[in-house]
Amino acid sequence: MSWLDAAFLALRSVTRRPAPNLLTIVAVGLGSALLVALGTIAAAADTRVIGRLSQGGPAGSIRVAAAAPSAAQLDSDSLKTNGAATLDEARVDRLRALPHVSAVIPYLASPALVLTSGGNDAFTTVLGADLARPTALPVTILAGRLPAPGSLTEVAVTLGYLDELHANRAHPGLLVGQEVEIATPRVEAGGAIRYRGRWFRALIVGVIAQDVGEGDFLVPIEQTRRAREWALGGVADGEETPLPVSPYSGALVTVTDLNQIHAVRAEVVRAGFANSAPEHLVATVLRYLHIIDIVLGAIGSVAIAVAGLTIANSLLAAGRERQREIGILKAIGARNRDIRRWFLLEALFVGTAGGAIGTIAGIVIAEVVASAVDGYLASIGQAGIALGAIPAWIPVASVAGTALLAVAAGLIPAEVAARRPAQEGISAQ
Repeated sequence: MSWLDAAFLALRSVTRRPAPNLLTIVAVGLGSALLVALGTIAAAADTRVIGRLSQGGPAGSIRVAAAAPSAAQLDSDSLKTNGAATLDEARVDRLRALPHVSAVIPYLASPALVLTSGGNDAFTTVLGADLARPTALPVTILAGRLPAPGSLTEVAVTLGYLDELHANRAHPGLLVGQEVEIATPRVEAGGAIRYRGRWFRALIVGVIAQDVGEGDFLVPIEQTRRAREWALGGVADGEETPLPVSPYSGALVTVTDLNQIHAVRAEVVRAGFANSAPEHLVATVLRYLHIIDIVLGAIGSVAIAVAGLTIANSLLAAGRERQREIGILKAIGARNRDIRRWFLLEALFVGTAGGAIGTIAGIVIAEVVASAVDGYLASIGQAGIALGAIPAWIPVASVAGTALLAVAAGLIPAEVAARRPAQEGISAQ
C-alpha cells in the first residue's frame, strides 16, 4: 500500500465517521485555541511590559545626579551621594559614549511657586529638559503632548501634580488646556529677608505618567536656565548660594537592554557620578513574568494533552470498529506498516484540522481579551497591551505542533490496529 493509498483510506475514514471525528476535531481545536490564546497574550504582555520598562518608563533608565557616588552606590537602587560633582556638556557627551546607552537627556531643576486658577498653590520643582528628542525621554504621555522645544509658555505635569490637586487619575486630559502661574524665588542681595519672584504664565499641554527627576512640572530647558540666571542674579559677589553650580542638575540615561542596567551604572560610577535605577525591581518583574509564562504554558499543555488523549481514544474505537476491514486488507496482502500508516495519517488529518481551527479561534480570543484589558487600562489612565501584528511563527507552530501531537497520540492505536490478526477481522463478519 502506497502513501497515496493510505491517505485516501484515512480521508475516507474521517468522512465515514463524521460525528466522532468532528467531536475529536473540536476537542483538539479547543485545546489548541486555549494554548494559542494564552501564549499570544503572554507574549504580547511580556513584550509590552518589557517595552514599557525599557523605553516608556523610568525602570529602563538611570537617573544620574550632579553628585559624586558613595562607596555603596551599586549595592542599592537608591541614590547615594558623596559630595557634589559638576555635570556639564562634556560629561554628558561622555555618558552618551558609554556602551549600551541609547540616549542621555540632561535636565536642570528649579524651585518654584505655582498658582492655579482654582487656588491650589504649592511650592514644587520645575524641571527643564532638552525636548528636541521627545521620544528619547523615558516618560509615557497620558494626555496631550510634551511642550514644544524652546517654548517659554508651555508645561507638562505629572501624575504627582494630579494627586496634589486631588484630581481623578482616570481622566488626566481634564488638566490639558488649563493655565498656571509659576514664580522662581530669589533672595535679594545683601541677605535681606525679602523675596522676589520671576513670574511667567504657562499653558498645560500634556500629562505624563512618570516624574522626571523630582519635579511636578516639565518644561523646555531654556525656561529653567532663565530661572537659574534670575535666581543667581540676586546673589552678591562672594556670597554663598544654596543653588547648585553645575550646568545640569542631572541626566536620564536610557539603556538599550534591561540586562545591561548594572553594567551601565558601574560605568557611570567610574565616570564620577552618583546614580540610581530600580534594577532589582526590574529583575524581580522579569522573574515573575517568566513564572507567569510557565504557569500559562502548563495550563495550555494540559488542555492540549487532553486533546491528544481524545485522539487516541477515538482511534482505538475506530480500530475496534474496523476489525473486518483490517482483516480483509491483510488477507489481500496489506502489511502491518500499511495499517499503521493508515491510522497515523488519519490522526494527522484530524490533528491538522483541529489545530487550524483552534489557532484561528485562539487568535480571535486573544484579540477579544486584549481589547477588554485595553479598555480597562484606558479607564484608569494607563497604556494598553494592544497585540498588534501576530507573529507568523505562532499559527505555524500551533498547527505543526498539534499535528505532531496528534501523530504521537495515534502511535499506540495504530500499533494495536496493525497487530490485529487477519483471521480476527474476517471472523468478526
